[in-house]
Amino acid sequence: MKGKIMNNNTVQLKVWGEFACFTRPDLKVERMTYPCMTPSAARGALDCILWKPEFTWHVQRILVLKPVKFYSLKRNEINSKQGDDPIFVDEVDVRGKPKYRAQRNSIVLKDVAYIIEAAVHGAKSPVKNPTRKYVEMFNRRARSGQCWRRPYLGTREFAAEFSLPDGYEEPIAEDIPIGSMFLDMWYDEEGVPMPKFFYDVSVRQGVLECAKEYEQILSSNHLPGHIAEYPKQLINEFNLAEEASEEECQ
Repeated sequence: MKGKIMNNNTVQLKVWGEFACFTRPDLKVERMTYPCMTPSAARGALDCILWKPEFTWHVQRILVLKPVKFYSLKRNEINSKQGDDPIFVDEVDVRGKPKYRAQRNSIVLKDVAYIIEAAVHGAKSPVKNPTRKYVEMFNRRARSGQCWRRPYLGTREFAAEFSLPDGYEEPIAEDIPIGSMFLDMWYDEEGVPMPKFFYDVSVRQGVLECAKEYEQILSSNHLPGHIAEYPKQLINEFNLAEEASEEECQ
């Protein structure tokens, strides 16, 4: 693989699918996708396979394996965010028109494939839990197709297939100018979310480099403060039980 930068703290994951939509925040009413996977989507795919509270994924680069192809489709969506109270999405108003549903056009990507390269960052207790342990856990889970939730390509409608790369994949030999791009969501100590962007972004010879720009959000747990502890506890308990089961089988 061209430009391989693997080390003992780094993992690689290949993801692919029929469609993907990495929505530009400035064009989110009728969705328009970025031309390639965003670092936040890449980090989310890794979290779906292995997540632990003691470390975060530092996305270093994303390799684009297939030419960019846009595709237009229309989907049923709802007009507002889902609140605490459930709604009946097929409810109609006094005019007999849908109260919550709306048809919106989306410009998405078709037939995509990427390789994500990321490093384990901030692992605690390096003697008891060395970084290499998490890398091996991730590789073992990815190799056997294990995930605690299905990875997806931008939106949950577009589920992703995943595997470890076979080593023969090559990025496309194209340069793709992007401009500004959403990097990831960062949460401060108060749990207040702040979106982070990086600028003058380009995919160069099929590779999106994002290692430098990711430094600022490495202290984030990627979850808002007021809901962080509960999902943390559930996911961590699941991971610990699975880890204990794997050790018994060895």
